[in-house]
Amino acid sequence: MVLSEAEALARLEALRRQRDAIERQIADLLLYLDLGRRLGGPAAPAQPSPDADGRADAPIPVPEPTPQPAQAPAAAPPAPPSAAPERPPVPAFAVPVEGEVGLSETVLARRYGRALIEAVLAVLEEAGRPMHASEILARISEQGFSLPGQDPVAALNTRLWKRSGPGGPLKRLGEAVYAPADAEEA
Repeated sequence: MVLSEAEALARLEALRRQRDAIERQIADLLLYLDLGRRLGGPAAPAQPSPDADGRADAPIPVPEPTPQPAQAPAAAPPAPPSAAPERPPVPAFAVPVEGEVGLSETVLARRYGRALIEAVLAVLEEAGRPMHASEILARISEQGFSLPGQDPVAALNTRLWKRSGPGGPLKRLGEAVYAPADAEEA
């Protein structure tokens, strides 16, 4: 079987798409397994043990990749998908000031995280009482802070929980309830 250059390139592109799809599925499954382990979910059912012949009782089904229809070679290569996902706008206090133009995103993210915790501490001091993460989020959102993800309360709770350990600026009083670490217990 002799392929023309265009046919070979088309088949190569189809195989690359299949490989990319499989790699995405593998990455998703690895993330899912890791998340399950971290959350301490129910254990996965044990794999069947091999018998004396070294064969397992039942084979594990593996989904077959769906064949991609052959495409006619195009005159020009397809345009790459947009690589930059949309990002939320950066608050003014996370933007570098004059003389700090070369700061990396990591530095800016850390600065934003510290500013967020300072704002949380100010909100808790102003309230004068322990507050739930959802209440804190409502107050800091009014100040221009935002948190990524589908559940911003959970994202804030995680950040606060990480800073509520020994020596941290916060103390955790209950499920997603926080107070400044220096506040006296009632």
